[in-house]
This record gives sequence, structure tokens and C-alpha cells, in this order.
Amino acid sequence: MPTPPIKYGIVVFTGFQALDVFGPLSTLNVLSREHKMELAIIAESLTPVSTNPEPNPFASSSFGQEIVPTHTFAKPPEVEVLIIPGGFGTRNKEKMAPVEAYIQTVFSSLKYVITICTGSAILAGINLLDNRRATTNKSTWNSVTPLGQKTEWVRKARWVVDDTPGVTPVWSSSGIAAGIDVTFAFIERLYSAEIAESVANLMEYERHLDDKWDPFADIWSV
Repeated sequence: MPTPPIKYGIVVFTGFQALDVFGPLSTLNVLSREHKMELAIIAESLTPVSTNPEPNPFASSSFGQEIVPTHTFAKPPEVEVLIIPGGFGTRNKEKMAPVEAYIQTVFSSLKYVITICTGSAILAGINLLDNRRATTNKSTWNSVTPLGQKTEWVRKARWVVDDTPGVTPVWSSSGIAAGIDVTFAFIERLYSAEIAESVANLMEYERHLDDKWDPFADIWSV
């Protein structure tokens, strides 16, 4: 079993999906009660970042949440595990440019990358999923998968682990709530099945243990 990492980071941007961020972080928060871990929330600036995208097309345009970054892309900390959420904001290519630039800079130095939902679209759009296996949100499948023409997109998957030798392992998950399950799978692989089960029981969360469990591929006809 690999030595568990200590330095975790998550990138945030205007229009991130709330559960993409707070689902995995809630799981890791429980894990950190018993294991030494550090967390960095990394964004373009230290200004609070909202789940509401810009421009905002939502009917309830003020109904959103904010998260306060701890570091900027210009002055990032050392990170071993980088979590990349998705969200409506990933559709704004101009505003995603600083996020993409940061990821491109650090990608090869990371031990692991975990993408949630359309977070895989960010990697695909900058060719970091070329010749790699990955999945994404099935409701946005037709708009995300063309971004990775050389990606082996896995249609029916709750999550996908690509640990191609010689490159940073990428753990990609399906839509939104699947981010919790890929985080548990990651914990099981790097910490132990017993620890993953303990965290799930403390959260009173019923895990999906099968990475191929994915009824949403059929629901969204992908």
C-alpha cells in the first residue's frame, strides 16, 4: 500500500459546483481527524469564490455559496493530491484560463489528481487526458467528451482510475455526488478498506463500491 499523502489541494473558480468541492472535503475532513493532513484551497485571488457563475443564467441568481481560498495560483503551496471540481463555471473558457495555467504548471509534480464531474473537462481541454481513461458527468457527456479527442472516455463508470506508468495518476468521477464515492475509493486504496468503512460509518454514508455502477449513463442516453 502506498504511503498516504499529507498535502491536499483543491482548486476553486467562479461557478464551481458546491457538492463537487464540499462532498470530497467533508469526507477528507473526517479522515483528517485520525491522520496528518494539510489542506490548501487555491484560486486566482484570496477573494471569496462563489458557486454562482459569471455571467449568471440562473433563475435564482443570488442563491449561492462562497468559499475562502487560502492560497493563490501565483503563490501556491506544495501539493501532493490535487482535487479539481467541475461546475457551470467550466464553460467559461476565458475565466478558466488561470485555472488551466496553474494545473499545467503543477500537473507533472503531483502524486495524484482527482477530478469531480466536469473537472475532467478542464484536463481534457488542455490535453492532459490524451491517451488516458476517464469519465465525466453523464448529463454533460456530449459537450465534455469532444474536448478530449484522444481520451478513452468510459461511458458506464461511477469513477475511473488511470494509473498509466510514468505519468500522474488521474482518478476521474461521474457527476457531482460521484465525487464522494471516488474520494472513498481513493481512501480505500491509499489508507485501507477498514479506514474507508470507518469514515463512511461516521458520516452515515452508504457507499457505492462498484466503479462500474452508473445508471445515469442510460438515463442521459450516452
